[in-house]
Amino acid sequence: MRNLLDVKDLTVCFGDKKHSVGVVRNLSFSLGEGEALGIVGESGSGKSVTSLAVMRLLNRETSIVTGEVWFEGRDLLQISEKEMRSVRGDQITMIFQEPMTSLNPIQTCGKQIMEPMFLHTHITKKDAKDKAIGLLRLCGIPEPEQRFNEYPHQMSGGMRQRVMIAMSLACDPQLLIADEPTTALDVTIQAQILELMKSIKAQTNMSVIMITHDLGIVADFCSRVLIFYAGQIVENTPVEKLMSNPLHPYTQGLLKALPKLHEETDRLETIEGMVPDADDMPEGCHFHPRCPSASKRCKKECPDLFEMGGGQAVRCFLYEGARTPSRTPSRTPEEKALS
Repeated sequence: MRNLLDVKDLTVCFGDKKHSVGVVRNLSFSLGEGEALGIVGESGSGKSVTSLAVMRLLNRETSIVTGEVWFEGRDLLQISEKEMRSVRGDQITMIFQEPMTSLNPIQTCGKQIMEPMFLHTHITKKDAKDKAIGLLRLCGIPEPEQRFNEYPHQMSGGMRQRVMIAMSLACDPQLLIADEPTTALDVTIQAQILELMKSIKAQTNMSVIMITHDLGIVADFCSRVLIFYAGQIVENTPVEKLMSNPLHPYTQGLLKALPKLHEETDRLETIEGMVPDADDMPEGCHFHPRCPSASKRCKKECPDLFEMGGGQAVRCFLYEGARTPSRTPSRTPEEKALS
């Protein structure tokens, strides 16, 4: 499988060169053509910041982004803003968390679906309208000809999310980034949206990055998953191995916290403690204050990501002797930002 996206040593700091806080630290991962990759982590783990950095949507005055993001032979962090605008919305598109705030309330849904077509293709207004209505129909919206002329406030949350999906497909993208696309929806509508996305992916073979905190969504939709903790990847694994053989203590804790349908319990298991603040990271492994397997070494040194074979990699000293590091230790985000 050819890689469509290669992210190498991506680091994001908020602030300026005098004072910056690292929120994403030395991320490296790849995405194959037609692959569905899940990114899972608690709130504040850096999931959405990573997607915004890939899309070059972070404010350059308040953030410092270093590393490489290779897409179709180009480093997206090095090309001009004009070149990036030709990629964003055309070859790479994004579905945001809250459709009501992502859609323009004073424009009809049809006009918003057509907008990227006019920006990126040479298409007539009639053909753009026909394609937009076809996308609304594809996304399961009833009476698409009527909905084309309606405004976002006239639709339910599930309908608005379908409009967002239609917008993201307007230019037949190679990569779709979905940032918590079902968070604001009820369970029934969530299932419908996920089935819709699975169907569209099967028809188009586009690559998808699914950002979520729900391991159930990942198990149903993705083939591979990255587990984020405090701005780092702590585990990179195929989904089937995530469920059958989780390696990192944090991943194991997430799975133990899931309710078991075949077991009765009065209380779910939890991971003790809280995610550390970005400006107050503990020394050594960021997870050690919450880790039941932490050693003295974990409190002083940060482990690298160790390749374990079979497509699995884990950031934990428990597995250091099993394989060699996937790369040499990197500088801290603050050191990189100030260099």
